[in-house]
Amino acid sequence: MVRASYLASPALVVAYALAGNVNKDLDKEPIGKGKDGKDVYLKDIWPAKDEIVSVSQKYVKAEYFKEVYDRISKGTARWNALTTTTDKIYSWKPSTYIHEPPFFKTFEKALPKTKKIENAYVLCSFGDFITTDHISPAGKITKNSPAGRYLISKGVEEKDFNTFGARRGNFPY
Repeated sequence: MVRASYLASPALVVAYALAGNVNKDLDKEPIGKGKDGKDVYLKDIWPAKDEIVSVSQKYVKAEYFKEVYDRISKGTARWNALTTTTDKIYSWKPSTYIHEPPFFKTFEKALPKTKKIENAYVLCSFGDFITTDHISPAGKITKNSPAGRYLISKGVEEKDFNTFGARRGNFPY
């Protein structure tokens, strides 16, 4: 297994890409072959800690982060011009993106007691290679699709349709 110091590293992604297989144990198995035909391991290409420290000290400066985060925390003129409210409940406005869920109309702060599920049936059982796109597509909404026709009926222009994934919060029942 790959050492913890490698985890979540973009360089590790590159190493696995070079290896051509994410199932390899890069601590024990070679990534590939060098020009000389010899095995090349992760340890052969991974930078030493002192190299990382040296580059970080030279190029990673606190003022870069301060500059960027100072700008982010101030927001843009458009962001700062947004009107807000201190209401505790969101005032839902008509939208083709999201509707107030019907269960919010009777929503209570106290959780209801849960009941034991007995004699339940499996609704769907899928094999391998089924993605959420098979169940609920995330691709482009076309004008001739039922979703596209619905949006047109609501006055939405085709250029503003977006994708199914972007509109998943819209469930008008």
